[in-house]
Amino acid sequence: MSASSDWHTITMRIPFASEKHASIAKQVIEVDKELQPQAVKRVLTVENNILIVEFVTLTVRLSRLVVNAFLENVDLVIHTIGEFGEDAERGSSK
Repeated sequence: MSASSDWHTITMRIPFASEKHASIAKQVIEVDKELQPQAVKRVLTVENNILIVEFVTLTVRLSRLVVNAFLENVDLVIHTIGEFGEDAERGSSK
């Protein structure tokens, strides 16, 4: 993603227990589009067990807001996988 000098870029790499869990997180999070697509651009990718997100925003304030919201979503996904992930996988293989 290319950005002009007026934009602010943040890249985060979040490790998961497996590539499958990182892919699940990506699929769940990317369903929600950015509320201000003209001011916030987001790209999610998975490399092995790492979820990588790059945000490009017009302001530092927007960077802070989108990172906070994103980390809340990641936290929810991690807790959900921890609570239901293994049980759901065992149940679906019956």
